[in-house]
Amino acid sequence: MKVDIKDRDTLYRLIIEQLLYDGYQQVANNLFQTIGNTGKLPPPCNKLFKVVQHSLHDGELNEEVNFDDEMEDDEYYQGYSGLDLEYDADVPVSSPEPSLYETIFLTTHKGPSRAVAFSEDGKLAATGSQDCTIKIIDIDKVVMKESGNSEFDANPVIRTLYDHSDEVTCLAFHPKQQLLVSGSSDKTLKFFDYAKSAVRRAMRSITEVERLNAISFHPSGDYIAVGTENKVLRLYSTETQQCWVSSQPLDQHIAAIKTIDYTCTGNLLATGSSDGDIKIWDGVSGRCIETFQKAHDGDEICSVQFTKNGKYILSSGFDSVVKLWELSTNRCLNVYHAPGFSSQRLSVNAEFNHTEDFILFPDEKSCNLNSWDSRTTEKKKFLPLGHTAPVRKMKHAPNMAMLITCSDDSRVRFWYKKYKTRQYYQEHI
Repeated sequence: MKVDIKDRDTLYRLIIEQLLYDGYQQVANNLFQTIGNTGKLPPPCNKLFKVVQHSLHDGELNEEVNFDDEMEDDEYYQGYSGLDLEYDADVPVSSPEPSLYETIFLTTHKGPSRAVAFSEDGKLAATGSQDCTIKIIDIDKVVMKESGNSEFDANPVIRTLYDHSDEVTCLAFHPKQQLLVSGSSDKTLKFFDYAKSAVRRAMRSITEVERLNAISFHPSGDYIAVGTENKVLRLYSTETQQCWVSSQPLDQHIAAIKTIDYTCTGNLLATGSSDGDIKIWDGVSGRCIETFQKAHDGDEICSVQFTKNGKYILSSGFDSVVKLWELSTNRCLNVYHAPGFSSQRLSVNAEFNHTEDFILFPDEKSCNLNSWDSRTTEKKKFLPLGHTAPVRKMKHAPNMAMLITCSDDSRVRFWYKKYKTRQYYQEHI
């Protein structure tokens, strides 16, 4: 009898978690109260769907639905040097497939969310919204809540910042200071000192000429690169707000800059534009040193991301294709394409996972997450993201199997997968 009661309690919890995952918060709350529970609702989770799906199709659960695996410390992989196709074409996968990730936390804005960033150490994340607010989230609290530790029942959202008068479009953490920078459709760049818990407004601000689309800190933290609806790349001093631009007009794009990324060393900077070009800039002189013209068949560039070693650039465009470029030869090495994909209507970014074993890219129509083996381009299983509107921005943690997805449904989902050692995945994947 005791086992039956425990099993039923587990069943009801799974039902409530699934309802929350699917967006039926009121129904979940009613069930939670009807069965006599008190306190806080459990976090949203997709476990019940996976159990039913595997039971229907396979007759029994397979290893991928083993939810109780103990995991090794994620710091085990922090020293990983990144993707290098020249030497590691046959290197085994060292991290879990993104299709195994599960929602462990959900927070909601009052409008579409299209901006997200992780701090360099992965301990904090920030999300921005059309509601003009910014939330800062403690990642340790998110993970501890998922573990069921009652000592960590505090809200992971530790700051809510207000100082923009229009949509927050881009975010970046200072690599060395407790400073968060945000860009907005209100044409301002705001600097927030989040070390002071009582402060909700920016400590200083820079006014731009157009809507801000993308920002990226130099690894030293001394400079921040800014891309706007204007075609000119700008570089600002973090301390003095002095602005620099290339002295050569021909260096610049001919249309809005949509995405920016520095290498880990700061020696190079990449920009992508609605003119269809990707430009590589010298991190010291500020001059454009290479241009990948019509990188996505002339379509607008949605995202650029350097690998950790700075040898490659990952890009996505409005052609719904993800490409990997080799800087030493200026050529496209790999193309990642999902069957059935067609030209998209909205801008979405492609991302590496933390070990650069996988490449992630959301499907605008189905709201599923597509992923590929970064080395072989093999398509992996998709992950249903549970959003009711397109995912407009996502960011993978730099040091663990965690992904944040931001959607036009105003929800921000935190995805996480506990995982074992490299040897375990060599044996099971």
